[in-house]
Amino acid sequence: MPFSIRPALAALMAASLAMGCKEPPPQPTEAALALQAAGPDDIFEGVLNGQPVHLVIHDCAVYRIVSMQGAQVAWEQVLAPKPYYPGNILTSCQRHSLTADAQGVTAELGRMAFGAGGCCATGGTYRSRDGLNWTQTR
Repeated sequence: MPFSIRPALAALMAASLAMGCKEPPPQPTEAALALQAAGPDDIFEGVLNGQPVHLVIHDCAVYRIVSMQGAQVAWEQVLAPKPYYPGNILTSCQRHSLTADAQGVTAELGRMAFGAGGCCATGGTYRSRDGLNWTQTR
């Protein structure tokens, strides 16, 4: 009896399907990776102005976490220093932190121009009572 490739191929495909071939899990979002790498001075999670707020600071910008479902984290930028150079392309983040007290959250941001000494070409200290609206204090 001659061997036929088609029934063998069909059997192999059926066996593969029966083994439960699954799609790989989705890749983590940039927000998820930033949240995983964040240190204690990079995150604020609490209540501001009577509303729950979850903030993370990443590359000298403050983001509000909008949703979290496993590795799928969505965020929106709520604060970044005004660019000194076009798009801050020629700068790097030298310092950033979030601190909180009973009246609100303070973000300290500092970007330095490449090749420059000291800090900082852009940035400063910003304050918010709700995590969305920020006022520069220094």
